[in-house]
Amino acid sequence: MRKRVVITGLGVVSAVGNNLPEFWNSLIEGKDGTKGITVFDPSAYRTRIAAEVSHLDPEAHFSKKEIRRLSRCDQFGLIAFREGWKSAHLDQDSCDQERGGVVIGAGSGGILSVEKYFRDFYQGTKRSSPSLLISYSLAATTDHIAIESGLKGPRTTTATVCSSSSASIGVAYEMIQMGLADVMVTGGSDSLCEVSFSGFSSLKLVDPESCKPFDKRRQGLVIGEGAGILILEELEHASKRNAPIHAEFLGYGICADAYHLTAPEPNGEGVARVIRIALGHAEVSPDEVDTINAHGTATLFNDIAETRGIKRVFGERAKEIPISGIKSMVGHCLGSAGGIEAVATVMTLETGIIPPTIHYEAPDPLCDLNYTPNQSIKKDVRFAISNSFAFGGNNVCLVFGKYNK
Repeated sequence: MRKRVVITGLGVVSAVGNNLPEFWNSLIEGKDGTKGITVFDPSAYRTRIAAEVSHLDPEAHFSKKEIRRLSRCDQFGLIAFREGWKSAHLDQDSCDQERGGVVIGAGSGGILSVEKYFRDFYQGTKRSSPSLLISYSLAATTDHIAIESGLKGPRTTTATVCSSSSASIGVAYEMIQMGLADVMVTGGSDSLCEVSFSGFSSLKLVDPESCKPFDKRRQGLVIGEGAGILILEELEHASKRNAPIHAEFLGYGICADAYHLTAPEPNGEGVARVIRIALGHAEVSPDEVDTINAHGTATLFNDIAETRGIKRVFGERAKEIPISGIKSMVGHCLGSAGGIEAVATVMTLETGIIPPTIHYEAPDPLCDLNYTPNQSIKKDVRFAISNSFAFGGNNVCLVFGKYNK
C-alpha cells in the first residue's frame, strides 16, 4: 500500500519576500521583484536587471565567521530551511535522525563566491580567501542543511538544471515511499552569478525590460534567485506528533524530450507526456486538475511548447483552467525555481488564491489559454500541478492535493 506524504513545513527566500508571509502576500498582490543587479557588474550585458533578493541582512541570521564561509546560495537555503523546519514544529528530538533526510536541487550553487575568489586572485588587489571556494560543490547547500538539521538518512543533490528542485521533491517523496525515511527536507536554492547570467545573455534569452510569460511582446526570461524549501513527511508520522499539514504531495512525473540541448520539443509532446505521467502516478484525472503553476519562462518557444502540451492533456478544458506564471514576479530562479514554485502551489491549495501572471497585456494567438492575467483570483482548489522544464528536455511535473483526513 502506497504511503501518504504530506507537506508540514514551508520556507522561502525570494526577490518579493524573504519569508513565507512576505512572499505569498507579494505574489497575490502581483508585485514585481525585478530590479537593477547589484551582486556583480552587469554593464557589459544586454540586460542589467534581475529578480535579485534584497533587504536580507546576513548578520541577522549568521555569525561573521559563517558569513565568510557560506555562499549566497548556502545562506538562502539555510534561511529557508530554518523557516520550514520551525513551521513544521521539528527539532532534533522530534524525529529519528536516521529516519530523516535531505534532497536539494542545485543550479549555479556557490559560483558567485568562486567568481569573487578568482577575481581577487587575478586582479591581485587583495588576498583571495580560500573560504570562498568551500561552496564550489553543488552539494554544499545540501550538506549545510544536513549538518544543521542533524538528519542522517538519505542525502543527495539533484542537478537537472532548471528542473533540479522539482526533481529533488520527487526523489524525496520516493525516499519516504521506499520506507527509507519518515521526514525529508527538499526543494532548492540558487543565487545569481555572472557565469550563468552571461550564458543566458549570450543565447539572447533575457528580456531587458520585464518577464512577460505568454505575452506576445515577450523577449525572454529575467534571471531570479532564492530558495524554496518543503518538509515532506509520512502522514502517520506527522499525525502522531500533531504536525501542521499544508497539503498532500500526491505524485510526480519525470521524463526527457531527447530533442535538443536548449530548445523544447516544439509541439509540446514532452510537456504532455510528463504531465500524463505525473497525473497517472498521483491517480488524478485531467478533469480533476483545478490550476496549473506554469513553467512560463517568457521565452518564445518554451511558452508555445508548454501551451501546446497543456492542450494535448486537457483538450478543450485547457482554456478553463487558471494558469499561473509567477516567474513574471520572482524571475526564473534556475535551480531553485521548482522549489519556490512548489511553495506557491501549496499556498494556492491552502488559501484558495491563484496568483496572477503579471505584465500580460498583448495576447499571443499561439498562447491562448487562461493565464490569470494581472490579478489573482479565488477558487476552490482540490488538485494542482506545477511544471518545471529544463535545458536538455529535463521535464518534471509535481501533483499536489488539498489535505483531507
